Amino acid sequence: MAKQSLSFIFGATMKIWLFLFFCTLSVRVFAQQKQVEGIVFDTESKDRIAKVNVQNATTGKSVYNTLKGEFAIDAQPGDILIFTKADHFSDTLKVQNNNALAVYMKRSAIMLKEVYIRDTVLTPEKQFAATKRDYTKIYGSEYSQSLLSVAPGMGAGIGIDALYNAFSRSGRNAAKLRETIEQDYHQKEIDFRFNRAFVANVTRLKDQQLTDFMQRYRPGYSLVKTASDYDFITTIKANLRRFLRSSRKTYGLAPLITPPVTNNN
Repeated sequence: MAKQSLSFIFGATMKIWLFLFFCTLSVRVFAQQKQVEGIVFDTESKDRIAKVNVQNATTGKSVYNTLKGEFAIDAQPGDILIFTKADHFSDTLKVQNNNALAVYMKRSAIMLKEVYIRDTVLTPEKQFAATKRDYTKIYGSEYSQSLLSVAPGMGAGIGIDALYNAFSRSGRNAAKLRETIEQDYHQKEIDFRFNRAFVANVTRLKDQQLTDFMQRYRPGYSLVKTASDYDFITTIKANLRRFLRSSRKTYGLAPLITPPVTNNN
């Protein structure tokens, strides 16, 4: 009986010690698995950053933060955390305690502001169409469906209101006004295609020579509207040869000769 009692006591004692051992071990493991939480921000904008990989270099475990920039990872003081994201420079932090972390990452690329591009420069043809829509009195009912105003800064080139008051006060001179507007449109079409940058690129002329050439060989409206790019450039080059031949020896106008003053007395 004594031996059985001793065996029972010994067995019970061992079970108690094993229970206490596993409890202590569980407490240690729980302490080691304590999580560190935090939020990742952009250094410049101070906005929260999502899709950041947070790696515990000490344990090898890693997680991604949430769309709100928040993360939670198993770590303890002394562990090294590495934060990486494609468009940001990586950052490394050493865990000092279990307090929440505020991590700031610097962007590796410059973000450009969103820019909206609108077609604000109207071609002469669009300007002419807008003028017709605005002045239905002289262009008849064909354009009476739209009374939109010409876009600001269009640069019409002539004072439409002034011309209308001068030529068509009672509608009697509408034809004259139409002719004036259409002539202005033709000149704008010529300027649009026969512009200084384009002609300089074809002829290699510059400064005063370029100005003189463009004044002397300004094309007509018909050529501008019907010629292909090849034919248009060919015409400019043919005129360039004429221009260079005429100015081979001397360029520009001869100086004005003032006759000597004679004394009649």
